[in-house]
Amino acid sequence: MLETIFARRSIRRYQDKPVEKEKIELLLQAAMAAPSAMNFKPWEFVVVTDPQRLKEIRNALTFGKHNAPAAISVCGNLSFYKNTKANRFWVQDCSAATENIMLAAVELGLGTVWLGVHPIHNYIKRISRILHFPEHVIPLNVIYVGYPAEEKPARTQYSPDRVHWETYERNF
Repeated sequence: MLETIFARRSIRRYQDKPVEKEKIELLLQAAMAAPSAMNFKPWEFVVVTDPQRLKEIRNALTFGKHNAPAAISVCGNLSFYKNTKANRFWVQDCSAATENIMLAAVELGLGTVWLGVHPIHNYIKRISRILHFPEHVIPLNVIYVGYPAEEKPARTQYSPDRVHWETYERNF
């Protein structure tokens, strides 16, 4: 598992090869295995493989110009919440689902990159328009998915100076 975590890197160049539906479904199964506050599971996913719609997404996101053959938008459906306090956790829940997608992709030989949408109002509006989201569904991100056309070495970005034991202590 640690090898998979360290091997997960942001991939921005993809082969011109479609991703099999079975692999996308495995990514979505991994996503829905994520933890969720109060087990509300606010996530919904829109899978995009249509080249024209992918082009619209690329044009909508400043840092999303990469030519991936597939994209998954991870969204929070706020209508699932009966408890108004629970709806405060949709970002964390959908982020956990996103990370599971990205880790599962490594295991399947796929590359991904997380493109942030929420909380940038213009990005939310653009992606919501392109993917036809109702008002109560908020896109957290778009994840590009494909077979990598670049290799990046596994790594950790562990930094001991960012770790505090027992209490937060910083000598300035």
